[in-house]
Amino acid sequence: MYFPDVRMRRLRKNENMRRLVRETKISVDDFIYPLFTVPGTGVKNEISSMPGVFQMSADVIAEECKEIEALGIPGVILFGIPEAKDEAASGAYDEFGVVQNAIRAIKDSKNSMLVLTDVCLCEYMSHGHCGVVRDGEVLNDISLELLAQTAVSHVEAGADMVAPSDMMDGRVAAIRSSLDETGHTDIPIMSYAAKYASAFYGPFREAAESVPQFGDRRSYQMDPPNALEALREAALDIEEGADIIMVKPALAYLDIVRMVADEFGYPTAAYNVSGEYSMVKAAAAKGWLDEERVVMESLTAMKRAGADIILTYHAKDAAGWIK
Repeated sequence: MYFPDVRMRRLRKNENMRRLVRETKISVDDFIYPLFTVPGTGVKNEISSMPGVFQMSADVIAEECKEIEALGIPGVILFGIPEAKDEAASGAYDEFGVVQNAIRAIKDSKNSMLVLTDVCLCEYMSHGHCGVVRDGEVLNDISLELLAQTAVSHVEAGADMVAPSDMMDGRVAAIRSSLDETGHTDIPIMSYAAKYASAFYGPFREAAESVPQFGDRRSYQMDPPNALEALREAALDIEEGADIIMVKPALAYLDIVRMVADEFGYPTAAYNVSGEYSMVKAAAAKGWLDEERVVMESLTAMKRAGADIILTYHAKDAAGWIK
């Protein structure tokens, strides 16, 4: 059957009709909200390149999480900016490090939301790279020990899930082994399985104060033109014990989200990264875009591509916009 018997516009004629046949629906249940924690008390510094996003001390984050929980957002992911950095990333696995203190503050406030932690070394390294550096080279295997130690320290502080983002080979297996050996067999791992060496991370590096002091991260993060490699990375992480697999960034990599979701059928996350957020904020501030419509369209695209979980700085706003 063809036109005029078939008229596709019949099911688009008003909002209630469109709601009735809508294929992809965004829910607040889909969101994880990223937070940046710093030392001190009473600290709430807005990040200049990310309007509405702040570096916050543990006490302020605990209060912020009450608001986030009230919006129905099920979880947050913590990134830490320590007071001092060194070449051993010692702040990453310090029992009283910034992330560990923030976890305890959230849990002590009787908040029931999930607390996830980003497991990486870049924010804690004086050189800004995601692993141990010797003679200008980022070393893989020795970095695994520090990453595993960091993950265990987060869990022992009360984290509900850990998310390794470093892109060292074998890091999921190293973390899974260390968690199991220390009695944390029930803690899930959300791996940044396909994390690309993207230009969209610029504002995050201001937020996390983690700009590499030399070179770049292309020797360990994925090359943007590669797609099949993402399937290999995800397969390896699943084999090593990942419970959730992530694609990062999201918008420029929706094809990868779809490939990963279809190939494995595992819970799939997409990270709506800082550059994606800041572009929308900047254009909306100029009056060039309708912020609400663009954000909701973008988040819907991620969900439509196969993302079960969306990490996004828009989560609080989107929670208020969802009908």
